[in-house]
Amino acid sequence: MPDLPSPKDATESALHAECWDAVLSYADLCTAGSSAARELAEEAFALGVREIRAAEAGASRGRRTPRLPAIPLMLTAVRTTAASWEADGLGHRLDPDLRLWLNSDKAARYTGPPLRRPIALRGLRDLQEPDAALLWLTEVEALPSTVVARRLGLDPALVSEELDQVRSLFRDRCHRNHLDTPLDEECRKYARLLDAVTRSAPAAETPEDLTRHLATCVDCAEAAGCLRLNGGELPAALAGGVIGWGGLAYLERRRRAAEARLGTRRSEPVSPGYGEPAENATRARIVRGSLLAAAVALSGLALVVSMMPFGGSADDTARGDVDALPVADSGLPLPAAGPSSSAPVSPSTGGPASASPSASAPGTPSATGTETRADRKNPGPQGASTATADESGETGDTDETAESGTAGPDRSAAPLCRVRYDLRDQWQDGFQAVVTVTTVRALDTWQVSWSFRDGQRVTRMWDANVVRKGPRVVATAADYNRSVAAGGTLTFGFIGTWQGRNGAPHGFTLNGHDCVIT
Repeated sequence: MPDLPSPKDATESALHAECWDAVLSYADLCTAGSSAARELAEEAFALGVREIRAAEAGASRGRRTPRLPAIPLMLTAVRTTAASWEADGLGHRLDPDLRLWLNSDKAARYTGPPLRRPIALRGLRDLQEPDAALLWLTEVEALPSTVVARRLGLDPALVSEELDQVRSLFRDRCHRNHLDTPLDEECRKYARLLDAVTRSAPAAETPEDLTRHLATCVDCAEAAGCLRLNGGELPAALAGGVIGWGGLAYLERRRRAAEARLGTRRSEPVSPGYGEPAENATRARIVRGSLLAAAVALSGLALVVSMMPFGGSADDTARGDVDALPVADSGLPLPAAGPSSSAPVSPSTGGPASASPSASAPGTPSATGTETRADRKNPGPQGASTATADESGETGDTDETAESGTAGPDRSAAPLCRVRYDLRDQWQDGFQAVVTVTTVRALDTWQVSWSFRDGQRVTRMWDANVVRKGPRVVATAADYNRSVAAGGTLTFGFIGTWQGRNGAPHGFTLNGHDCVIT
């Protein structure tokens, strides 16, 4: 693969086999282009290798210091390298939001006093490295238990039990670190209450005063995410606390990558035995092909039949008159009013327009009470709105369906795309969402746009590029996901801000075509 750096020895080979995909994924979030992403990933990977070697050298001399597992260590190396770029004048190659973050107090927490660093980072570092790796690979990388067991040399049957024990250990470390953090009296009071609420199984209802406190206190809110083991908050707490900027976006990317790997495995044919599945699959393909061909043939026949002229005189057929009757003309006079006739309405009186001999065309009945050419509408699909000509030559729109009292067929074209909007997470003033679009046609590139109802703003996006921000959001394809097969899907996610209300967006389009929201 061209994006992989050349390993220098067996240690680096093992590390880039395990970590490179994660490093490049996070580097892509941090940069403004694919070439910058690769350079940042390569520098960060080299930095991570040096840190691992230094830790191993210290351990061999009896100075064992706690360190993160390989993948989160490499991801923190990406963040450190990005900070170096910003300091060295290369910040223009980084994501603009990352640059703001790097120059804020949030980034300073990762290099400041140890007791002020994020609780999840301190808790993960306090675990034994194999335990921390088990927790990270399962919760953040979203790997199946069989894959985790193979990587860590564990018994697959015991992975679930060991994971429960590691979660409890991590919770205890985070609770201790929370109490060790310099807290004011109010936070210390709520720290004990938070421990009691999150320790109970099932989790007790959070008191209202604690909820208000968590909405305003960063340290206690971080601790809550680490202490709630059964509320689904642990993956986000780990990713956000250890990585920092872009943690939620990275978490979503890794989950989608894991789902794609599992989907690929499930799509492989499973052989019940004796070599029959391949033969059955071939037979099934033949049957499906035959049914499809038959359906196409019947559709073509129906189209031909619908276009054939019915009834009318030979003169009308030869003349090709656009006023030919849309139904069989038996030559009998038609009633002036009834369920199957549509008399034009006089614009002046609001009642039926009277037929006059002067309005009669040659070859059509003109007696009073019979339908003349002026009384007929231009033929068209039944139920469609067509134009009628009055004596002055002006035209007006008339709806045959409304006049005849019968419902016409649905003429709306089949949608070219379907959209699913998933609100994955929401907090006090922000949210995370994922957009999945299914396209009927094959695409060489794509552009998805939508509008927010409540003034939400997109602040960060992955797997797509934000062209214009504001009430109307336009997302364009990234360099690596421009092509989409017919019937395929494209997916991207983003972080946004909201105030007051966070309603679902509307008006989704794909390359200018309206999409159906599912």
